[in-house]
Amino acid sequence: MATPSPNVLLIITDDQGTLDMGCYGAADLRTPNMDALASAGVRFTQFYVAAPLCSASRASLFTGHYFQRVLTEHGIDPRFVTMAEVFRDAGYRTGMFGKWHLGGRPGMIPTDRGFDEFIGHKTGAIDNYSHYHYWSGTPEHDLWYNEQPLHRPGKFFPDIVTQETIRFIGESVGRPFFVCASFNMPHYPLQVESEFSGAFDHIQDPARRRYAAVLASLDEKVGQIVNRVQELSIERDTIVVLLSDNGHSVEQAAESGGGWTGVFRGHKKTLFEGGLRVPALISWPGTFPRGEVRQQIASSMDLLPTLAGYCGISLSSFSFDGRDLADVIAANADSPHASMHWMVGSHWAVLQGRWKLITEPAGQILSDLQADPGEGTNQLNSRPDVVERLESLHQRWLAKGMTPVYTVDYQ
Repeated sequence: MATPSPNVLLIITDDQGTLDMGCYGAADLRTPNMDALASAGVRFTQFYVAAPLCSASRASLFTGHYFQRVLTEHGIDPRFVTMAEVFRDAGYRTGMFGKWHLGGRPGMIPTDRGFDEFIGHKTGAIDNYSHYHYWSGTPEHDLWYNEQPLHRPGKFFPDIVTQETIRFIGESVGRPFFVCASFNMPHYPLQVESEFSGAFDHIQDPARRRYAAVLASLDEKVGQIVNRVQELSIERDTIVVLLSDNGHSVEQAAESGGGWTGVFRGHKKTLFEGGLRVPALISWPGTFPRGEVRQQIASSMDLLPTLAGYCGISLSSFSFDGRDLADVIAANADSPHASMHWMVGSHWAVLQGRWKLITEPAGQILSDLQADPGEGTNQLNSRPDVVERLESLHQRWLAKGMTPVYTVDYQ
């Protein structure tokens, strides 16, 4: 029988490519712990984030809304409730360890937005050993314990995330907890731990070789956290979710990437599938199906209402853009989404059923994802009826109060 107030372990990876797990077909990678989560639960194959870049995606994940509603230039609008606030107010102990990237000003840091404890960085990236942010002007130290600078020079940052998450889980036994392990991997800088150096020399492409080594390191840390849950005999009381915040990076700082999308086109910062469609797993031993795949359209915005529902938390006083996925997970029901929308500046996209329309200043691309998942054939001229329908959907979506937010700070 399912526990009435299960724990929630949310694991966020950073810039992990659409198919970059063994269970998604990446035969050149070593991800046994992520694959084990898929075997123990449900794996989604058409799971989308609300933006192809970090902060905007995370704002939607934590609020259950399109980021256009909730993201300001300083972080999440205080008028909107966060996932951590929902769980904290329901009596859960809440912790955030790793990358935040949703504001660093007073009122915007994790402990202001529902987390009892935070250890991590507030910007988009840090060097894993010095814990400095080097990518926007003057280098700045960016490792924090709540509101205070934390100095652990030379300590590999993903190990900090892992160890603090494990500590928090152990200290929380006996009380329901919501904990987020937000890794900065395989985001740049792609710093390979010595134990994984040389482990992928059989991969000819140097970018892919380095990427594979970083992912193997990430997978090991995911395994350490999940193993601790099992050691404490609370696996049947704990929902585990793992997803990436967006597609793989091809930025210069990422040394042109190394991620893999298979038939899918695009990458981080694009509205093609490779920028928006991410690996996503959810597991609750003894309650969820084991080793099953869901092909329905789902979104990271769905996680807040879905998890709250499983945990018996009423959201009757709130409304969300996300939808409860419980029927999809348990009974393979139809997707609760009639359409999905994305907008980054002047670029936008809309998906309805098999049809996806991308509109950019350079023109429009209409794709039939069922016949052409790689978005390689533009059917703009052959299906003007579909274009008109999707454009109308986009206009109706805009009329619901969406604002085209985009700044370089949120990459």
